[in-house]
Amino acid sequence: MATIGTTIFSHILPVILGFLALIMIISGSLEESKTKLGLGITLFIIACLLPYVILRMLI
Repeated sequence: MATIGTTIFSHILPVILGFLALIMIISGSLEESKTKLGLGITLFIIACLLPYVILRMLI
């Protein structure tokens, strides 16, 4: 059961969040919307740090 949780938080969720973050960053820079750009950068940082935070608690 722990392997399913670790796979979700180490491989699946960061990829989805990173992809959404890149879409928000590109959209925010093309539309010159600082809120979308800031949200995309924040989401990308969360996607990068999420595996380290969550997996430390699971393992």
